[in-house]
Order: sequence, then structure tokens, then C-alpha cells
Amino acid sequence: MTPATKTLKVPYSYLPRQFADIDGVLAEIKALVQSGDFTLGKPVTEFEEKFAALIGTKYAVGVGSGTDALFLSLKALGIGAGDEVITMANTFVATAGAIETAGARIVFVDCDEKGVIDCGKMEAAITPRTKALMPVVWGGQPPDMPRVMEIASKHKLPVIEDSCQGIGAAFDGRNCGTWGLMAGFSLHPLKNINVWGDGGVIVTSSAEMRDKLRLLRNHGMSSRDEYAFYAYNSRLDSLQALVGLREIQNFRWITDIRIANAKTLDAALAKLAPKIRLPKRDPRETHVYHLYQFHAQRRDELLKFLQGRGIEAKVHYPIPLHLQPASRPLGYKKGDFLMAEADAAATMTLPVHQHLTKEEIAHMISSIEEFYAA
Repeated sequence: MTPATKTLKVPYSYLPRQFADIDGVLAEIKALVQSGDFTLGKPVTEFEEKFAALIGTKYAVGVGSGTDALFLSLKALGIGAGDEVITMANTFVATAGAIETAGARIVFVDCDEKGVIDCGKMEAAITPRTKALMPVVWGGQPPDMPRVMEIASKHKLPVIEDSCQGIGAAFDGRNCGTWGLMAGFSLHPLKNINVWGDGGVIVTSSAEMRDKLRLLRNHGMSSRDEYAFYAYNSRLDSLQALVGLREIQNFRWITDIRIANAKTLDAALAKLAPKIRLPKRDPRETHVYHLYQFHAQRRDELLKFLQGRGIEAKVHYPIPLHLQPASRPLGYKKGDFLMAEADAAATMTLPVHQHLTKEEIAHMISSIEEFYAA
């Protein structure tokens, strides 16, 4: 490795590169400011239509964040105190937070060897109080959605897909977001399709759910002067919709590059087994690599080594949710979800975004090889 390569920086955030040229979007924002169409305006309607078409549902409802997308989906089903919602223990906090703030009890189950929800354990956790299943597209990798839907049908339970990390993810060629009654997506700046702040989308093919969600996001307002019920303020801003409209045009390019970068990393890191263990890649799944994750021996040492080489490697997430202070009232303890705990102890995330150069990818690979050769 040359001295120049050692000092090469490989950023996790690609935003400065993505938005290096912003004159076009700034011109559109200027026109928006002059129109005053800030709240639930024309750009939001246009974005909702294009997002629904992208996912393959009849409707999309723009909301304030991916977290709100999950929360409002729960509220649309009337889920609250005394109810239980099942999800997995190794998800991001927003999944559990949406359930908790809806007033329901979070029921965690373990993940499988791929890091997605273990469907057998999910079914075993169902009780008479269970009111919904919330499988997670984890890091861009879909769970076994046919099996999820089979369990849901058997127990007559609605499915809310947490697809916040999975725009474009699919199972057996069918997009995540089209399986359950509703699905929540995030437009956070570091998601594959992103905006300039927080933003989220709920997709559904149910006109009843669409109508209820539109009321829930906007104070329950059925007209300028009438309110069907008291609700929330969680609208996708017109400004953010403008940014989203520009980025959604790049969806195919973004997705294809991320998948190609992941395949390059897979091919190289597979040669380092068993020091590196890649998740099982199921040919039925379209993984869109919001995160590129793998198991590493001496993970924390490798993390420090890579960061010292200018590579912004990360850990998602070092403490699973059932062991967080916020979960103490739920009564979980260490050892309850062994797969999730093992993932938290050994998993690492590398940059995989669409703005990486071939030199940067090669630098990540050679640095990992150097670490394990020492």
C-alpha cells in the first residue's frame, strides 16, 4: 500500500458529492417560495404518485418521517393500549419507538442467520393480544415475506412492513411495501432515496387506509373548518417533495450501483473466510444495500484499524434494542435473543454508496486484507 493510498478518505456520508451541484433544485425551491405552496402542495401530490408507482401500490401518503410512517400506520388500525405488536430485536430504534408511542406493547423476537426476522419465532410470539406484525427490511435486505404473509393470514393479523431501509428491496420479484396492508418508508438524508431533512412515506393499496392516513397526518382535518377526529401534524413538506422528485429519477442508477459495489466487496471478502463471514445471500431476495454488513473476527480492532486508514466503517448497532435502557420495563434480559446479540457483537458496516470510486473500494478491501495478514 502506497502512502497516498493510506491517506485516502472513504466517507460514509455521500451527501457533499450527491449535492455538489444544486443549482437546479435551488431554482425549483425559489419558484416554490414565490408560489407559497408550502403545505401539502402540488409537489407532494406529484411525489406521492411517483413513489406509489415506484413501489407498486395504488397510493402513497407523504408524512414527516419514516418513524411517523410506522406510527401513523399503527394508529390507522386503531392499535393502542393493551395491544401487542411483534417485531425483531436487532432493528433500528424507530421501529420499536413507533410501537411504544402508539401505546402498544413491543414484543421482540430474534433474527435468523441473515439478520432478518425469524419467522418461526415470530409466530411463536403471537398471543390473543397481538394486533399486528411488523417485519423489517433490515439494511436493505427483505425478510421472507411469503412466510410472513402466510403466518399473518393464518392468525388473521395485519402486516405493517417497516421498509424504511428498503426502497426497491424485493422478494421473489415482488417489491417490499406491496405485501402488507401498509408499509413505511424513510426519506432521511442517508437513505437510498433521500431529501434535505426528515421525510417519510406510507404506501397502501387500501383506499380506506389512504383516507384515514391523510386525516391522521393533518390534524384529522376533513375540510378547512371540520375535523373528523383529533390527530397529528406530520406532513411531508413541499420543499422536501421537490428534492425527492429529483432523486426518484435516479432510483435505478442508485440501486444498481449499490448492488454492484456490494458484489465487488462480497467477492473480495469471501476469500477471507472464516475471519470474515458474509450474510447468506438468498437468490430470491433483491437486497438494495442501505447498509453493507458482515461479521468480523476481532471486529472492534478492525473497526479502529479501518478508521485509522481513513475509512468511515461503522457498527449498526452495538446494543440490540432488548438490552437498551428504554426496554427495561419490557423485562427482557441478556441471552433472550442470542442471534441479535451475536450480530451486535460481531457485525460491521462499510460504505457502499453510489458515489464511491473504484479506488476507494479497492482501498477498503486492501486495508481489511492487510489487517488480517498482520
